[in-house]
Parts: sequence; C-alpha cells; structure tokens
Amino acid sequence: MNALLLMILLQFANLQNNPVYLDNASFEGTPQDATVPVGWFPCAEGTTPDILPGVWGVYQEASEGETFVGLITREDGSFESIGQRLKTALKVDTCYHFTIDLAHSDTYAGYNGALKIRIWGGTTKCQKNQLLLESKLIEHTDWETYKVEFKSKNTINYILIEAFYKDGRFSHQGNILIDNISAIRKCVRV
Repeated sequence: MNALLLMILLQFANLQNNPVYLDNASFEGTPQDATVPVGWFPCAEGTTPDILPGVWGVYQEASEGETFVGLITREDGSFESIGQRLKTALKVDTCYHFTIDLAHSDTYAGYNGALKIRIWGGTTKCQKNQLLLESKLIEHTDWETYKVEFKSKNTINYILIEAFYKDGRFSHQGNILIDNISAIRKCVRV
C-alpha cells in the first residue's frame, strides 16, 4: 500500500514539474557576425551578437551542437543582451533551476577582455525584474557548466541574458560565449 501511494505521489510530482524549454537554447544557426540567433531578440541598444564559431577570430567548438553565441561589451559603454519569451510562465514563490555553458575567447577581434554574464527574469519583453544569476568573471576558454537556481519573486514571462563587466562599468572590450541552456525545471526537494 505504501509503495502504491509513493508511486502515485511521484507521478503527480512529475506532472507538476513540466520543464520549460527555450527556443534554440543551443544557439544553432549559420555562423555569421551581427546576427541575433533564431528564437531570440535583442534587448540592449547596439546588440549585434555573433553566431560562432568562424567569425571574429573565434574557432573553438561548441559545447553542444554546431554553433554558440557570443556577446560583447565595448569601450563606449555599450553592451549586448538577448532575450526570449518563455512558452510557460514561471510562477511566483517557486524554486527553479537550469544550467548554462559559458566560456571566454582570447581571440575575439580585440574584444578579448573577460566578462561576467547576468541573467534576468522579467514580466515584459527585455524587462529586468529579477536577477537570476550574476556569474563570476569568466576567464576560462574551455566550456564550463554553471547551475542557476532561484526562487521567483514575480511571475516570469521572459528571460534576458546580458554581457556584463565587473562593477557595472561597461567601458571595456570583452566577450562572453554562451551555449547549451538546459530546460528550466522546478526544484525537487526530498
């Protein structure tokens, strides 16, 4: 009897934990500069992300699939950010988690400084309601997987990813490479 009850509870938990998949979470596309990947839209003025490898001197392999995206910051203080609407809104006061692969390139056509990444949740397009992740300075050139876990403070309909320089100063030529964002799932506490 206890085993049957446990099975029913686990089935119910699985129904409640439907993952939220992002469109083109691996940033697949034809390598080219100044191109927003399919499924994403620009959020900061001057956002011209690059689908890599093969342009701007970046030739490392993707962590998943064939391509990945590169975002930069510039000396004039501008930075790049991209976002997308979630297929299913994330609910208030709920714990969620996902992973993202990050790297840095030392050969990005002069935009070679290390950056952080910030990921935001918003209720409207390109809005920054809740900071979900501010990474450490990404100086490694090999892909590393970062876990993002957060408790939503508001309903989250959009996700935004931005290149960010330490201390909020953007007058720095740098890059961040992004690939392989997992599905967003509810946290499971046992």
